[in-house]
Amino acid sequence: MQPFVYNGLPSRVVFGRGTLSRLSEELAHLGCSRALVLATPQQQQQAQDVLQQLGDKGVGVYANAAMHTPVEITDDAMQVVKELDVDCTIAIGGGSTIGLGKAIALRTGLAQIAIPTTYAGSEMTPILGETRDGEKTTQRTLDVLPETVIYDVDLTLTLPAGMSGTSGINAIAHAVEALYARDGNPVIALMAEEGIAALARSLPVIANDLSNVDARADALYGAWLCGACLGSVGMSLHHKLCHTLGGSFNLPHAETHTIVLPYAVAYNAPAAPQAMMRIQRALGCDDAATGLYDLGRAVGAPSALSELGFGINDVDKATAMATRNPYWNPRDITVDGIARLLSNAQAGLRPQSERGEAL
Repeated sequence: MQPFVYNGLPSRVVFGRGTLSRLSEELAHLGCSRALVLATPQQQQQAQDVLQQLGDKGVGVYANAAMHTPVEITDDAMQVVKELDVDCTIAIGGGSTIGLGKAIALRTGLAQIAIPTTYAGSEMTPILGETRDGEKTTQRTLDVLPETVIYDVDLTLTLPAGMSGTSGINAIAHAVEALYARDGNPVIALMAEEGIAALARSLPVIANDLSNVDARADALYGAWLCGACLGSVGMSLHHKLCHTLGGSFNLPHAETHTIVLPYAVAYNAPAAPQAMMRIQRALGCDDAATGLYDLGRAVGAPSALSELGFGINDVDKATAMATRNPYWNPRDITVDGIARLLSNAQAGLRPQSERGEAL
């Protein structure tokens, strides 16, 4: 066995059905009593319900969280934090809301409780991505890791089919990259394969039966595992591409991850054969890239970046940005290779894992 380093992350996880009822108990565990509830505009009512549940431990709602965590939104939220003398935040929603909670924590040191309602996985990572002047940058620091995560399966039962599928495959992307991360280790590899398998078997069921509680629980379990993987090891090509497309082209987060993942896997396949074997075993397929592509079709997800408004004329600009300061990757990053990858993803061509040299 190769030597490795494993760092466990200091977060508390409460998982089950009806666990939202334990929120006040978890606030007390953190020693907090003036909580600001965060949400997107679409989930404002849900945030108001949480505020009501908190009683005098809740001081307000800020429901302007936005995709890709724009710094101007964070600056606005900071004014509310100061005005209300907040001592912690409670983020209920997906990656946009949880990202805002992280951005506030980075600036204030306030404790966080995250209550995810999608499968994105941001709640389990010490990673913050922020967008300023049309460019998204990321940083990794324990200062943004939520202290407590409450997973309540019941909160996912109303998640629409489309978002269930794309946020689930977004979670799978975290585990996929963990399998060939430079700082990977056997513990994370086990979690990654189990997380991929749990989501791969549950997402098609959910696509046909939104109220299937067993499948919902399996998917949320898989999302937790995949998020923990991303939180423990580094990111590679797939995440660099998605950060570029999201931050600079304003493409929707989960859908972009879903579309790009099979092509990034196809690109990296020659350099990461052991990771490909684990992905194939988890998916129950013979080729990792096509297996991921087919999973997207099984859950009704978009298959081409063109469906999100990314044009063929955008490929050169995106390629230049993604290759300017690339993340570490198991396979060398080339301008021609990334341009071809993005062109294929723009058109939605069926991918096939590479067996030879660079694209």
